[in-house]
Amino acid sequence: MVNPILAAIASLIIPGLGQLLAGDAKKGVIFFVIAVILGSLNVFVSPFIGIISLVFAIYAAYDAYQMASE
Repeated sequence: MVNPILAAIASLIIPGLGQLLAGDAKKGVIFFVIAVILGSLNVFVSPFIGIISLVFAIYAAYDAYQMASE
């Protein structure tokens, strides 16, 4: 069992890493792919996507914390 705070911090830095540490590899990969897509859109489409990327990273951290504390 991983520490929930460690999982949240890991997922805040790299979305999906906390989910991976908490034991759900499939969800971790999905979150990581979403983060990469949002990052790519941020560069090529609009800086507004950066706000969405930040919100997604915060959600990923929250989700990793919840998963690790179960």
